[in-house]
Amino acid sequence: MPLSRLLLPFLLLISTVGTRAGVVQGRVTDAQSQPLSFANVAARGTDRSAAANEQGRYQLRLPAGRYTLAFQYVGYAARLEAVRVPAGDSVLALDVALTAENYRLGEVVVRAPGRDPAYELMEQAIAWRRYHQREVAAYQARAYLKTVVGLTEMPSSLLGAKLPPPPPGLDPRVLRLEETVSELRFRQPGPAQERVISTRVSGRSQEFGSGGVAAVQMDLYQNLQRASFAPRGIVSPLADGALLHYRYELVGSSTEAGRLIHKIRVAPRHPQDPAYSGFIYLVDGSWHLHSVALSLDRSVLKDLESLHVEQQFMPAPGAPEVWVRQSQKLTFGLSVFGFKVQGTFHGVYLSYRDVVPAFPRAQPAPVAAASGAVTAETPAQFAAAPRRAALRRLTRQAARPAASDADALRPGEVRRVETGANERSAAYWDELRPVPLTADEQRHHRSQDSLEQRRQLPAYQDSLDRVFNRFRPLTAAGGGYRYRRTRRQHDFATLPLDQLLQYNTVEGVVLHASGTYQQRYAGGRRLMLTPTLRYGAAARLLSPRLAGQYLWQPQRLRTLHFAAGRSILDFNDRTQLTPAYNTYYTLWRNENYAKLYQQDAVAAGLSGELARGLTLRADLSYADRQPLRNHTDRLMLDVPGRRFTPNEPVSVELNLAPITRSQALLAEATLNWQPGQRYLTLPDRKVVFGSRYPTLQLHARQALPVLGADVRYLLAEAGLRHTQRLGLLGQSTLTATAGGFVWASRLQFMDYRHFAGNRLLLTSVFAQFQLLDYYRFSTRQRFVEAHWQHGFQGFLLNKAPLLRQLKLQEMLTLHYLHTPALGQYAEVGAGLQRDFLLLHARADVVTTLRTTQPRETGLRVRLWRDL
Repeated sequence: MPLSRLLLPFLLLISTVGTRAGVVQGRVTDAQSQPLSFANVAARGTDRSAAANEQGRYQLRLPAGRYTLAFQYVGYAARLEAVRVPAGDSVLALDVALTAENYRLGEVVVRAPGRDPAYELMEQAIAWRRYHQREVAAYQARAYLKTVVGLTEMPSSLLGAKLPPPPPGLDPRVLRLEETVSELRFRQPGPAQERVISTRVSGRSQEFGSGGVAAVQMDLYQNLQRASFAPRGIVSPLADGALLHYRYELVGSSTEAGRLIHKIRVAPRHPQDPAYSGFIYLVDGSWHLHSVALSLDRSVLKDLESLHVEQQFMPAPGAPEVWVRQSQKLTFGLSVFGFKVQGTFHGVYLSYRDVVPAFPRAQPAPVAAASGAVTAETPAQFAAAPRRAALRRLTRQAARPAASDADALRPGEVRRVETGANERSAAYWDELRPVPLTADEQRHHRSQDSLEQRRQLPAYQDSLDRVFNRFRPLTAAGGGYRYRRTRRQHDFATLPLDQLLQYNTVEGVVLHASGTYQQRYAGGRRLMLTPTLRYGAAARLLSPRLAGQYLWQPQRLRTLHFAAGRSILDFNDRTQLTPAYNTYYTLWRNENYAKLYQQDAVAAGLSGELARGLTLRADLSYADRQPLRNHTDRLMLDVPGRRFTPNEPVSVELNLAPITRSQALLAEATLNWQPGQRYLTLPDRKVVFGSRYPTLQLHARQALPVLGADVRYLLAEAGLRHTQRLGLLGQSTLTATAGGFVWASRLQFMDYRHFAGNRLLLTSVFAQFQLLDYYRFSTRQRFVEAHWQHGFQGFLLNKAPLLRQLKLQEMLTLHYLHTPALGQYAEVGAGLQRDFLLLHARADVVTTLRTTQPRETGLRVRLWRDL
């Protein structure tokens, strides 16, 4: 480890101690002495800034000297206060009351009679949106984020049972408290790279927090803001087509620091529009956003009841011709079973440096809106090809990490949490924190840290384990049983009870006992062992097996896989036919869809990352495979005219040739490449975010004629996967694969290329065939397979007032398959999906398209929950 990394905590502590010359603190309120939560406080001419907490209290550390402090809050007149910070440790008290800004009409000349002047102002801002989105080529900054989640209301009872009071030491108003300090580095086209140098989760010293500052930016200069709580996205009031979705009203104008600021009310034009309500404040002439206060309600949100966004912007230090974000606050509300949850994400950008304007000469001269067209350079001129080339050249040079910059993030690394970031002391946070903690938050820190110390005691951990390890039949039936030993860092989990017993015509009643043992080691390394003991009563067939994997390089996702023993497998290795579905249809519908065989095998393999976005998995296995026959015909309901079929798959390419016992030595390799991959680096692991480019895959399986193996073939295939967001039209997902057998001198049916068909009402996945037979069209030749799915995410049904309340999502699917024996085969489906908090439901009507066969239509239903 470089010496600089070892000294980093010490150097940071020294730097903060060096700024203890003085503290300016006090309270920011309105004219009625009500606190202005999260008001901004900045020392002009410096990079020092802070923010008030929920109670309006602030503290700003400054070296000795004279300063002008600027106090700002959205919708209030900024106030300047001259202060003198004496040398040595000192505390200067300064309470400030801000007055609501007097926004007056009459500053803007109305050009179109009957049309609100806000539209002319917004047309100017929309025309310059793309310019402002690109006006900063690069910057670096330090940012602070505080996350607070708590309960604002609790029911007295739940499902008829009276709820006990909160345990001692637990304040429901603050259930989770996180703090993060990050170094941000940005250059066009982004996103910002974030290096987390300090993070703290109250009472969870081993955690690294759930998010960072760069990840929660709501950029209103983008046409559409996308987030998990709004699947369709939210149209910005500055979007190119915003006039189709918004109504605007000029509330008034006011002057601040020589700039004319317009306050404009925005509201959705139609109830179904995914748009904000609230206010935006525009700087006249330059058309920058000065600040925003916008809200969303449950009509456009998923799971949440409300979301409020507040942002404040300022001229960049050292480059006042461009504006940067000064602070951001997101507040959400959620109600679950009578529990009302409120959360706040408050980000403060403490110091900007190395701000590089992309177009230093293109800034339009300040002109009154009444004067008409913007002077200087037009939006079309700045987007010209020579200027785009200059922008690319400038951004390549800007913020380029030096060769000696050990802290620079790697390409694609969106966020990195430094080792030791969660080990800072309370004194360190007291020195660094720019937003004072409230009294409730201080109590939460003390109580949770005290509880964590208690949780670290061996006796306490053992007592918790004893409670956790109690066997609860209802829990085990639905989710399995889990046994843990916290001090030894291991646990053991079994399958749910509903998967313990199975039934099929080959084995009869099946006892399928399986569990997973997990041992965790330092540095994120992990060993997992999965023993399985399977016994089929009718066949009197015992099948023991042991599989495992060892993650030995978490940062590169490098894993060793191994397995040995006997398995009872489906001939179709891609089938959607789960054991639970097959059990039900066999016992109650007299339909034994699954066709099984026995495999005794030993296998080993390696997987991991070769380079950014490039992963390889290689496996080698030796297997003895033999067919099985039906041993029982017992069932619960005998359907007249329906009989069990033999345990022999029927395939158009099998030509009625019997499936015989065979030995196979198989070498497989799968190469995946995801260009432009973005990821998060934690001290003990790597988390992949994905990419805007398709993921490409190459796969090969070679049967080697050695060690007595009697199977010889080579299967090669290539494919891609891609998800494309289409703005308000929803999201499309495409999977396509093509390949075939280069040669196939000898192979058995389990070696064929199979396809994920489905013949049941209930389906396990919609991104596969829904009416295709499980085995009939498996091939030993070439094939082309494609699956496309598009979710409109309410784009169509939101137009109907009654249907809009149901929050249904329209789904469209298309599946295609071609083999020499099958010819052209396609399925088209349309359906509806409803997402609840953790549960999802979907139903589709699917029909086949074949030129030589009659059309088949079926209904498919799926229920699933988030893991």
